Amino acid sequence: MPLWTELARVCNAAGDEILLRRKGDIHEIRFNGLELMSNINHRSETILAERSLRLLGRPVRRVLIGGLGMGFTLRATLDWIDENAEVTVCELVPEIVDWNRDHIGHLAGHPLRDRRVDLRVVDIQHFLKRQDKGYDVILMDTDNGPDFTVRETNDAIYSDDGLKSVHRILSPGGIAAFWSATVSADFEERLCALPWRWRRDDVCLIGGRADAFHHIYFAGNSLPCPDFPPQTAPLPATPYPIPEPS
Repeated sequence: MPLWTELARVCNAAGDEILLRRKGDIHEIRFNGLELMSNINHRSETILAERSLRLLGRPVRRVLIGGLGMGFTLRATLDWIDENAEVTVCELVPEIVDWNRDHIGHLAGHPLRDRRVDLRVVDIQHFLKRQDKGYDVILMDTDNGPDFTVRETNDAIYSDDGLKSVHRILSPGGIAAFWSATVSADFEERLCALPWRWRRDDVCLIGGRADAFHHIYFAGNSLPCPDFPPQTAPLPATPYPIPEPS
């Protein structure tokens, strides 16, 4: 049984310890001793990007991604958009950017080397508040979703004000999507408060238990219209796989 090998470690100004380690082909980033992300079961990160771009239903010009992670969401986005589109990626932790360049970029095919990528080392909350241009697709892949943020201040991303910031810069007919490790009833209530329709897709983990899922919340006025007012009820949750348009 191979042991974990530490590749890099950093302590930030807030006293948080962030660790990158490897065991065989498995790479893992841990935050204060808890697993934040790995290259195992990244299927839902790929679906986050691919399904959002399919739901948009038109060529994309501008994409915003909150959270670089190990680059899988960014890679899937780049594989779907054309050569004239632009992807802005906001990553709070500069070391994660460095690790993507120096240690783990090969896992997702070195997406940061793509000329279409505009990388910002910045808090996504601050970035959202400063924007006035519309994004066709906004992909929020921060922490482990609305119920499991790594620090309390990150809760604001999924708060009423955070969602309003996303809604404000979403282009007409655009799609916003939020990755989550769990189903969040409180987050669903907040989604209902904005003038858009939304749905939750449940993604079964590869090689996991039959009841092991990650979840993606999609929101936007271009989603299929439900039989009830969008501000009071969601579209039904959809387990993966679902038919996709060709």
